[in-house]
Amino acid sequence: MISLLGLPHDDYSSHLKGSAAAPGSIRAVLWSDAYGLVTETRVDLGAPGALVDHGDVVFSADVDPWTAIETAVDTALAAGHPLISLGGDHAVTHPILRAVRKHHPRLTIVHIDAHSDLYDVYQDNPRSHACPFARIMEEGLADRLIQIGIRCVNPHHDAQIARFGVEVFEARAWRGQPLNLEGPVYLSVDLDGLDPAFAPAVAHPEPGGLSTRQVIDIIQAIDQPIVGADIVELNPSLDPHGATAVVAAKLLKEIAGAMIPPTLF
Repeated sequence: MISLLGLPHDDYSSHLKGSAAAPGSIRAVLWSDAYGLVTETRVDLGAPGALVDHGDVVFSADVDPWTAIETAVDTALAAGHPLISLGGDHAVTHPILRAVRKHHPRLTIVHIDAHSDLYDVYQDNPRSHACPFARIMEEGLADRLIQIGIRCVNPHHDAQIARFGVEVFEARAWRGQPLNLEGPVYLSVDLDGLDPAFAPAVAHPEPGGLSTRQVIDIIQAIDQPIVGADIVELNPSLDPHGATAVVAAKLLKEIAGAMIPPTLF
């Protein structure tokens, strides 16, 4: 069984809001009759009990959004099933990991992105979607952070990469290298990690990125348990034909397929 949870939150986006609407767009493709629910690895996500959708987190003015996300993720994980969260901007990964870490004392993050998201503070906001992995590493929410597809690195990022011991595979050097993973894995996929030719509907498109096939290959090459994942930064307002939502749903299916042994359903 795989759990799904929507996180319709983009208050900490720095440039263009709209990713809060992404969970609904991804679900619309996921459940559309136009697309199948059998993954490339032959896992049937349409089988009874394969996917359990916990709906969207509801945000209110009287509860801190990070508390709301952490609580909802913790509740979803309590049943012992892997969770795929649908953002939202990339800021949501920080409170997600606060909950995930409670369940996994050993944890490696595999992070696919054009940006390292390691700013100490961005635009006077330590919760910016440009900062989540600085907060995650400061709080010791992962033992290892591997970033793939990065292609927007400045001197501040270089200093943060050295400070936190981040393993970075820049897009220009990515050739499908082995990651030598050990123990549980959390997978965080920012859709701008893909080249905008494949996923244009993001707030910060950066040419020179990964192909959809390369990202699927990364997912399918993970040889340790994937205990949680997120897909973030889809902006439906920039996706009039739904092409990027189709990519997001495809990645969701392949992540779920990597979480479930093919013979289980």
